[in-house]
Amino acid sequence: MIDYLSTFIFFFAVIDPIGTIPVFIAVTNGFSRSMKREIAFKAAIVSALVLTFFVVAGEVILTAIGIPLSAFQVAGGIVLFLFALTMIFGDGKPKSEVNSAPEGGEVAIFPLAVPSIASPGAMLAAVMMTENQEYTIIQQGQTTLVMVSVLLIAFVLMLLAGKINDIIGNNGASIVSRVMGLILASVAVSSVLSGIKDYFAL
Repeated sequence: MIDYLSTFIFFFAVIDPIGTIPVFIAVTNGFSRSMKREIAFKAAIVSALVLTFFVVAGEVILTAIGIPLSAFQVAGGIVLFLFALTMIFGDGKPKSEVNSAPEGGEVAIFPLAVPSIASPGAMLAAVMMTENQEYTIIQQGQTTLVMVSVLLIAFVLMLLAGKINDIIGNNGASIVSRVMGLILASVAVSSVLSGIKDYFAL
């Protein structure tokens, strides 16, 4: 059985549902309430499909091109660490992704589903947390359910975005994003050390 709490915190950090609130508010400004609900639902579904694809096929793709999982752990950990640094020291998830929002088009897919919810860090996390050699099918299924639960939280927060933003504001969301970035940085370093250990059989 997996550690549900640590897995939940890990996925909450990389998906960052709270940081998605300002992005959702910005890209749905001027839409009707029913349209906002539809956008939130579509964003949650698309991000779930994207991340589930990486759970199912991520390691298969790595194996097909001959990349050992330990090397992916190191590379993924480095990328996650850089991603975490942008959350801690950069403009933060809200501002950077609000600025990337298109003037028109399908905002539920971009930038909401990808890269706000199903971020590059979340894609890497989906692969690393469901390694075939380390986790059984049941454990991988449990991890996927935890991941989906975080996506469900992101969906609910998008539905309540207006009220939540009134309480915490953009600055509050930015602070939460930085705290999540610090947790993610620690997880990334652990992934790098684990990958080095496995690669050199230490």
